[in-house]
Amino acid sequence: MQDIGLYIMAGIYIIAGLLHFIAPKPYIKIVPRSIPYPKMMVYISGFFELLFGIALLFESTRSFAAIGLILLLIAVFPANIYMAKRMYQKQSKNAWISYVRLPLQFALIYWAYLYV
Repeated sequence: MQDIGLYIMAGIYIIAGLLHFIAPKPYIKIVPRSIPYPKMMVYISGFFELLFGIALLFESTRSFAAIGLILLLIAVFPANIYMAKRMYQKQSKNAWISYVRLPLQFALIYWAYLYV
C-alpha cells in the first residue's frame, strides 16, 4: 500500500513540476510581490518538483528526494499564504480552495516524511 502512495506522490510532483514549465502563469500569479524574478522562481521550483518527483522512484535517492520535497514545501508556503490573502481581498468565490491548501501543505510535508 505504501508503494502505491509513493507512486502517486511521485506522479503528482512530476506532473506539477512539468506544469511549471508548460503553463507558468498561474504559478507566477501566486509568487509574493516581495520575491524578485517570479518567473525564474516558478521555473526553479518546478525544476525541483520534477527532480524530486523522479528521485522518489529510486530507492537510492528516495530519502534525499523526500527531504528535498519537505524543504520545497516549506519554501513555497509563503506563496500559498499570499494566494489565500489575495483571494480573500478579491472576495473570490473560489477562495476556499486557497484556504484548504494551507493545512494541506502540512499533510504533504508529512506524506513526504514517510519516505525519509
